[in-house]
Amino acid sequence: MKIRTMTEGELAMVLDWAQAEGWNPGLDDAPAFHAADPGGFFLAEIDGAPVAAISVVNHDDAHAFLGLYICRPEYRGQGHGFALWQAALGHAGGRTVTLDGVAEQQANYARSGFVFAGRTLRHCLEAVPQGDSTARPAQAGDMAALMQMDRAACGHARDGFARAWFEGTETRRTWVIGPEGAPAAFATHRLCHSGTKIGPLLAQTEAEVRTLLSCAPRGPVFIDVPEGSALETLVRTIGFEPVFQTARMHCGPAPQGTAPAYYAVATLELG
Repeated sequence: MKIRTMTEGELAMVLDWAQAEGWNPGLDDAPAFHAADPGGFFLAEIDGAPVAAISVVNHDDAHAFLGLYICRPEYRGQGHGFALWQAALGHAGGRTVTLDGVAEQQANYARSGFVFAGRTLRHCLEAVPQGDSTARPAQAGDMAALMQMDRAACGHARDGFARAWFEGTETRRTWVIGPEGAPAAFATHRLCHSGTKIGPLLAQTEAEVRTLLSCAPRGPVFIDVPEGSALETLVRTIGFEPVFQTARMHCGPAPQGTAPAYYAVATLELG
């Protein structure tokens, strides 16, 4: 088996694998993901055919995030995935590595030194209530503030990813509340294979959350929130229902962020 870093085009292929596994990635995730750490995406090949993938993205000097750990069904149970896992973790060096893991893999992650820190629950609503919105699309003058808010909530910098994520595309847009250069709250909306995902969302008040949610287009809306958080309580009040869960786990000291009252995860692949 050969292990190597993947190209942005191959990352798009792996995101198609993720779609087949039911992860419902965004339609235009690959460029922003790749911008986070071009050397952090790994592919395993046998006789030139890709058989498994993983990402270990180094966000800053102290923190990395592991995701997109997928082995093609016909190659599972043969040790290929674990060999790739071990090789890719070396990319993180001495950094804390965080992941959002599915239930059936949590025991395996624990054997590799990962410690459970809480659950992330994906909630869905078929149609978010619409209304007059005071939110506006993010502008270039908002970028520094958005990235600083993201750093504070995460407890670490992830500027490569955040800059690309917030700049947006035709299928991904960040909505903000407040004057240009000094937003009070924001949320990124991205079109996915099914519906729209919202994340990250950072807000101080219920009214801000409702405003940011109302920017979503018609159709299913998904949001990933920490279990037991104020945002989980609010979205359930609005009518969202849990449809999926993962475990947030850390190998190393957990990041010490200061999230606002209402906080949603950006992606389960990059944190």
